Amino acid sequence: MGLMHRKNAEFKLDKLPSPPSSHEVPPPGTQRVGGEPATELHRGLRSRQITMIAIGGAIGTGLIIGTGSALAKAGPLSILISYTLVGFVVYMVMCALGEMAAYLPIQSGFTGYATRFCDPALGFSLGYTYWFKYIIVTPNQLTAAALVIQYWVPRERVNPGVFIAVFLVAIVLINYLGIKFFGEIEFWLSSIKVLTICGLLILSLVLVLGGGPDHDRKGFRYWKNPGAMKPLYGTGDKGRFLGLWSTFVTATFAYLGTELVGVTVGEAQNPRRVIPRAIKLTFWRIVVFYVCSVLLIGMLVPYNSDRLSFATKQSTGASASPFVVAMIESGISGLPGFLNALILIFVFSAANSDLYIATRTLYGLAKEGNSHPIFARTDKRGVPIYALGLSATIACIAFLNCADDSTKVFKYFVNLVTIFGLLTWISILVTHVYFVKARRAQGIERHEMAYTAPFGLYGTYFALVFCIVIAVFKNFDVFVHVKGREGGENFDYVNFITGYLGIPLYLVMIFGYKIVSKTKGWTPLTADLITGKDAIDREEEEFLANKAANRQGNSKNGGWFYRRFVAWLL
Repeated sequence: MGLMHRKNAEFKLDKLPSPPSSHEVPPPGTQRVGGEPATELHRGLRSRQITMIAIGGAIGTGLIIGTGSALAKAGPLSILISYTLVGFVVYMVMCALGEMAAYLPIQSGFTGYATRFCDPALGFSLGYTYWFKYIIVTPNQLTAAALVIQYWVPRERVNPGVFIAVFLVAIVLINYLGIKFFGEIEFWLSSIKVLTICGLLILSLVLVLGGGPDHDRKGFRYWKNPGAMKPLYGTGDKGRFLGLWSTFVTATFAYLGTELVGVTVGEAQNPRRVIPRAIKLTFWRIVVFYVCSVLLIGMLVPYNSDRLSFATKQSTGASASPFVVAMIESGISGLPGFLNALILIFVFSAANSDLYIATRTLYGLAKEGNSHPIFARTDKRGVPIYALGLSATIACIAFLNCADDSTKVFKYFVNLVTIFGLLTWISILVTHVYFVKARRAQGIERHEMAYTAPFGLYGTYFALVFCIVIAVFKNFDVFVHVKGREGGENFDYVNFITGYLGIPLYLVMIFGYKIVSKTKGWTPLTADLITGKDAIDREEEEFLANKAANRQGNSKNGGWFYRRFVAWLL
């Protein structure tokens, strides 16, 4: 009880006016994160950059391409249900993360929250599984970019390894040049992605209403014939349910990466205001971009379309996109090449942000003492150069895809790490449960928080159960008899191993850490909600004071278009 009173007193003292900071004034437009000079990040991500990254940062080929395979497998109503429900779960995850990040925006992100609020073993396992995921996903994105290029330059003419090398050098340079440069590049790349999706949505709506060259008002025709739900691995209700469930897995992986905002909290300016805004925009991104997209695609393309069947067999590029199928079905030609160029931007942006996540995750592990201290070292721009160097070096395994025989192995490797995305969401939700119980036990009320999850622990528990169910049953089809299947007709042992091995690895790291380090989980009264908060409070006061001074001195200069037409989104 004494500990609770002492922590309450410390928290209240934190809200008193703080003395001016004595450290050196950071460069203009950049706020420094407290710590040793050699291990500090810079708060160089501006509000508009965080906002646009929140809106378009995680939009990738999973939406613009992956929806086609889900539609062909289960039908339009199935993908509408799955993308809507999984979207709600993702919003719950982001709200949980946003509550913790707005209260204590620390450098190590959500791995640090797991370490401080729940159990150091969970932070250790979460950090390494998340890093492992992104050092594999990054080269996979580079390979996808090289495949997209083959639309114009055939493999026989130029080896794809050349383009992999070009894209790898480009993303390493963007990450090396500092958070301000990275933030600006991602702002414009995300802007292009948002405009692309908006354009596709408008075009799709026009085609649905009969505004295409065929002047055919399609409406919900294809929901009646061939039907709204396609049976999978059976007939009747069982087949329709299995088809629906298969799309939950596809929808989940389309949303993976949304938690990118949680990685940026340590480098965001005024995070207690920016992060809640970004979380609120995540809701509208899910509704407008994901749910509306699958609704319109389901109205434009029947699930038994021959063109859709061909598209789902393509690896990547415009030919694999259901939007292109919809255009062709409506009599539009000439756009696939243009859309292919936009898909290349999608993939490049994904590779760029994936390398950023891998770098900052390894940096966070080092800051928490779970990796070699050298990976916490930063340069004068606040870039964790050694963490970047190791992550970029591992990304060179993308060159394995230059050989046809290694592509299959790499595909299994990617299947192995994608489960870590779901485990990340589960870890964030578990950490949020511990955080809410800790702040209640330590006397921190809701009105004292910069942001709280709108559905509280009820939403967190719902999302947690949903994520666990998907993680357990995501590869249910390995038990289904499929004639001629390479991994086994009755039991696909290859996909079973690669699809589920991530779960025992995750658990082994948790319990192995606890055994070796002999650590115990935190109770609501012992969870550390205080350390570092006073420094963040001072940084926030300094930032707001500097912003007010700059607004007075430059009220008539620059930023007119942004303030006039974009700022209302914030």
